[in-house]
Amino acid sequence: MRRTAIICVSFMAGIIVGPAIAHALAQPQASRVVDRIVGHIEGDIILQSQLRELGAFQQLIEGRAESDDRLLAELIEQWVVQTEAKASHFPQPAQSEVGRETARLTAQFTSPEAYAAKLSEQGLSATQVRQLLARQIYVERYLDYKFRPSVQIESSDIETYYQKELLPELASKNQPAPRLADVEGQIRELLTQRGITALAAKWLDETKSRLKIELTAPGARP
Repeated sequence: MRRTAIICVSFMAGIIVGPAIAHALAQPQASRVVDRIVGHIEGDIILQSQLRELGAFQQLIEGRAESDDRLLAELIEQWVVQTEAKASHFPQPAQSEVGRETARLTAQFTSPEAYAAKLSEQGLSATQVRQLLARQIYVERYLDYKFRPSVQIESSDIETYYQKELLPELASKNQPAPRLADVEGQIRELLTQRGITALAAKWLDETKSRLKIELTAPGARP
């Protein structure tokens, strides 16, 4: 999830694959970066470097990173989503869309130089950021595709949210309350996203219970 509150999805092509080890072994001994396996899922591995990369991406996007345990759990969830999405031939996001997301991210900084400095601080390259954004888009879009048709939002649900959540929140901030008719569409989408999140979480838990997952990070849980 977090963009949609859940998943930062970062969700992904090649994020947890054997070639990462082959590439590392191909490097000269003097320049080889020390890495270690922190988990196995089915026939694939998860590397410590992948935890660091995802944490650095979260720092870039959200200003903070989750714990290693949570990063590891998120990588596993991304693997689950990506594996099913690829098996169903779900299309990767267009480069133009990735470009728009990259431009939106860059625009949050005061200048291109400030953005480049932040990337350097987090140990990320511009190419890595594009790849991570593409993975996030891919995961979020597949979950939306898979679960949106199952989410049904009634008018009573919208009314309840408006009366019990939106109005009290606005009142606590001394902000004027809009008419329900003016925000109905936004509330419907918010509640739809909540429904997608709930269905995705249940599906992920059920799917992970059927997979062979072994974690080597202390205290980690799938």
